[in-house]
Amino acid sequence: MKIGILALQGDFIEHTYIISKLGAHSVAVRQPEQLEGLDGLIIPGGESTTMLKLMHEYNLFQPIKELAHSGLPVMGTCAGMVLLAKKVFNPDMNTLSLMDIEVRRNAFGRQVDSFETIISMPALGDEPFAAVFIRAPLIENSGPDIDIMGRLADGRIVAARQGNILAFSFHPELSNDSRIHSYFLEITAGFKSEDRKEAISKAATPVD
Repeated sequence: MKIGILALQGDFIEHTYIISKLGAHSVAVRQPEQLEGLDGLIIPGGESTTMLKLMHEYNLFQPIKELAHSGLPVMGTCAGMVLLAKKVFNPDMNTLSLMDIEVRRNAFGRQVDSFETIISMPALGDEPFAAVFIRAPLIENSGPDIDIMGRLADGRIVAARQGNILAFSFHPELSNDSRIHSYFLEITAGFKSEDRKEAISKAATPVD
């Protein structure tokens, strides 16, 4: 299994370590041709405005969007969640718009306000997940096709899925718990080879 990790900025190295530990092959994605043959893609945490700018500069924005629309599983964590959302506040951004969610950036404050808490996530089993929040976003609204995977104790949404797209407010790669990455790998196993071939062909189309 071949998992791409967007490696333009942010904490992509930590994701690479976990994916490799779980027995999958990881690929650092910095150019469009490195999207070829992927079974899944992870968009890591980092600085969302910088990542978005670099995605356009390296002609990755449109290919990633087309791959996701064709069925490629994509997981976004922290800033990755922001880039997947259809609407972003604080400030507004022109994102990939792959998930029917509205997200507020830095919803919990600055880096000094980072925290760790326990979240119940039934999709991962009975044991709660220890989630690390660092300048984290928050899902403020979600559409009817969104599957809410996790909430804080006060009910605020911090984890969601829409078909082949996963988004998490927190940093699962900073936890000793690899269940979220394992869950993502299970989803990638359902990405059919014929779909992959078609997606690669679309992604290879030059971007003006």
